[in-house]
Amino acid sequence: MDILKLNAISPLAGEILKGYDLTDESAAPVGILVRSADMSAYDVPASLLAVARAGAGVNNIPHADYAKRGIVVFNSPGANANAVKEMVICEFLLAARNLVEGIRWTATLTGDDVAKQVEKGKKKFVGHEILGKTLCVMGLGAIGRKVAASAHALGMTVKGYDPYLSDAAREEIPFVKVLPTPGEAYAGADFVSLHMPATEETKGMINAAAIEKMADGAVVVNAARGELAVTADIKAALASGKLHKYVCDFPTAEINDCDGIVAVPHLGASTEEAEDNCAVMAANELKDYIETGSIVNSVNLPCLKLDAPAAHRMTVIAEAGAALPEGGLRAERKGFVYAAYDSAAPFDAKSVESIPGVIRVRIIA
Repeated sequence: MDILKLNAISPLAGEILKGYDLTDESAAPVGILVRSADMSAYDVPASLLAVARAGAGVNNIPHADYAKRGIVVFNSPGANANAVKEMVICEFLLAARNLVEGIRWTATLTGDDVAKQVEKGKKKFVGHEILGKTLCVMGLGAIGRKVAASAHALGMTVKGYDPYLSDAAREEIPFVKVLPTPGEAYAGADFVSLHMPATEETKGMINAAAIEKMADGAVVVNAARGELAVTADIKAALASGKLHKYVCDFPTAEINDCDGIVAVPHLGASTEEAEDNCAVMAANELKDYIETGSIVNSVNLPCLKLDAPAAHRMTVIAEAGAALPEGGLRAERKGFVYAAYDSAAPFDAKSVESIPGVIRVRIIA
């Protein structure tokens, strides 16, 4: 069976997927491993069972449409969290200390008296420390919690907002003041770090009204999605001095070479360790689903953790409300139901496929 790679993937994925043909070209893959490739125009073959994203965001995959076709889309939450966290902490410091501007200026100096020029001109780049400053973390998922913990260890006061924060996750960060609204979280923040997906609710969340609530001279770091910030409002706030810096991991023509904006070339997860971690998680997700029907970390269909089948197993993806056979295990989410049945005798898939609302039936063993 073919596993199609739409991007270069760590060789560790191949070690997990031994027995499969891990290939760059296939007309009939059962699974796809992808990083940043845009799948919106991909011609989906009938053979495709699942897509695994080696990373957290899935904006490049039409996952809602894939759910209607019975194709599971996985992501790799937390696998690159440390890499992104380290970059964000680095960006707090380089923004606060004006390091990018200072380095660029130093590179222009020539002559035998560079040291004297440095001593004379360095006052232009005087910054401030992050110790004692207030950080607002928007989104307290795997990355946001790591950023909060590191910032707290560096002496920052940390508050945050996350409408989906679980009790277990909240217990990991007792030092974070979790607030009920974004406005309360922004209020008086010296630093704001974004860790939320780009949805209809979050797009443009960093706008003039949000910025006005922050402390004067605040720094906004965006390692989540470029669409979360309104560029015109960012530029206006930088020009007025309301914002000191905007650091963004998603360069565009609008923000490149703008005073006060540090555009990083999408390096948040670009470490060897993160790429390995994401590839391993994505490969395991594909392998487990193909071989056992187990769904973990799906972004578009119900998750149902399953062990290996003892004898025969049938799995069913259907619209919620479909009159599926009794028994088995099942989970429901976002208008879909996923069911798994084990039996000592073989299954009759055709009888289940004829049930109204059934999208896909698989006989695994």
